[in-house]
Amino acid sequence: MPPLHACRYISALPSPAMSAPRGLVILGSTGSIGRSALGVISEHPERFSVLGLAGGRNVRLLAEQAARWRPGMLAVLDAALADELRGLLPSGYAPEIVHGQEGYEQLARLSEAEMVLSAQVGAAGLPATLAAARAGKIIALANKESLVLAGAVIRDACQRYGAMILPVDSEHNAVFQSLRGETCSSLRRIILTASGGPFRDMDAAELDAVTVGQALAHPNWSMGAKISVDSATLMNKGLEVIEACLLFGLDMDQVAVLIHPQSIVHSLVEFTDRSLLAHLGPADMQVPISHCLGYPERLGLSLAPLDLLQAGTLTFREPRTDLFPCLELARQAYRAGPSHLVVLNAANEAAVDLFLRERISFLHIPALIRRALDDHAGLSVDSLETILELSVLVQDQTRRLADSGAGV
Repeated sequence: MPPLHACRYISALPSPAMSAPRGLVILGSTGSIGRSALGVISEHPERFSVLGLAGGRNVRLLAEQAARWRPGMLAVLDAALADELRGLLPSGYAPEIVHGQEGYEQLARLSEAEMVLSAQVGAAGLPATLAAARAGKIIALANKESLVLAGAVIRDACQRYGAMILPVDSEHNAVFQSLRGETCSSLRRIILTASGGPFRDMDAAELDAVTVGQALAHPNWSMGAKISVDSATLMNKGLEVIEACLLFGLDMDQVAVLIHPQSIVHSLVEFTDRSLLAHLGPADMQVPISHCLGYPERLGLSLAPLDLLQAGTLTFREPRTDLFPCLELARQAYRAGPSHLVVLNAANEAAVDLFLRERISFLHIPALIRRALDDHAGLSVDSLETILELSVLVQDQTRRLADSGAGV
């Protein structure tokens, strides 16, 4: 019986030997994942060659990163930001600076790079992730939306071009490690854990009054604004359920979710003999990032070790889908088909943006998503172009619904 990774996983896996140094491109280097990745690399500078960095709008931080690592190519969102970045770089250092979606895709295809860390936020990360897959790269995937939007397209690209996916999300990385060497017939289900976010113990009246500041104050993890809100609504966990199905070739009923407020057990795998393997570790994204960057080797980290004596009691409970319906909306969208996943993600991105700009309340986020899904009849989304077109259309519709009050 072949190992489970070989018969169900989305791609082949890298060879046992890691190149030294490993040529690396980081898409989203100024975000929380990108900064953590550079922290890992700084502990092992001899093991990596940073060939390209993409930093969106934060050109000052990108300039600081570029001055430290001196990659030959940088990417930002537009030409104006490229000009600004050029003026911030040190004298004598003149990398190629590209911009826009085409620039990001060019960076993702960089011929010298063995690995691409895909850490952009949201649907914007899909084109470059797909470009990396079609270039046959090892992709350390932190952009879960790429799989949610185009799982079948990316799986096909991995098979056609020999690309390989390594999961950066802490939950999927935990499952990935726990399944290593297991067989297809031995797996019963996986259990993704969720902290429950900052509002896990609130009632409906309290949820209706929460503020943006409260939503951004995650109790355990340090994350960007969008993913922090997704964690608070449990949409992040819904997207992760979808990602797990697409990564590991599982049915929806093989992926369970438990609220685990301590964020010490990052996920579990249950086998047919009813035994469980759990992955425990500090609540720090450097752990799964380092596992991917160094794969198949483990890289040492200077983090404080997990102290089980100090951890105390570990608790688990069912998620409250009556108050946090986004988890169930994600499951419904997956069962409805690929275009519904595009609608789910697009409506969520628009609604979270509206909430962050204080134009809607916290509870209006799932209401807008539900309305978008109810209004969608389904269509074919078998190309990048059709996926992105539908995504833009749904985001525009969601904003108009919010402005009119009809969707909430």
